[in-house]
Amino acid sequence: MNDTDRATCAALAGLLRAAGVLALWGFALSAIAALVLALTLRSLPTTPSMAFGAVAILGVLERYFAFRLRLDQALFEDLARGAIASLEALDQALARLGLRASDASSAARPLADRTQGTRQLLQRHAIVVACQSAMFLLALMTQDLT
Repeated sequence: MNDTDRATCAALAGLLRAAGVLALWGFALSAIAALVLALTLRSLPTTPSMAFGAVAILGVLERYFAFRLRLDQALFEDLARGAIASLEALDQALARLGLRASDASSAARPLADRTQGTRQLLQRHAIVVACQSAMFLLALMTQDLT
């Protein structure tokens, strides 16, 4: 890897670190929704109950995306620092851990493909958190406050 590749890895790791706020927001929405459902399920009208349920269910998908992004962040940080020598070494380590297919014929993915895949994962995570936020807002707006 050259200096430009390392800078790309460092920049992407920084972006993923900043996007950790989204993961925190999604987790908070899930926890609050689950708590509201646990404490007031019988007294909630149908619409808020279903909306809080949707927030909690989307929270499972959000946690998966947050986990994957956290792993990618650590890997890109290590690539930027030089702790992982090359993309081939990364692929071999991931294959040994069972996190990547260990086909001998599969060539190492280029860095551009990896960064694009991580950015797409980040976008999907943001979409899930946006959906959680919308459903949470719907639940709050449809609650009977009397």
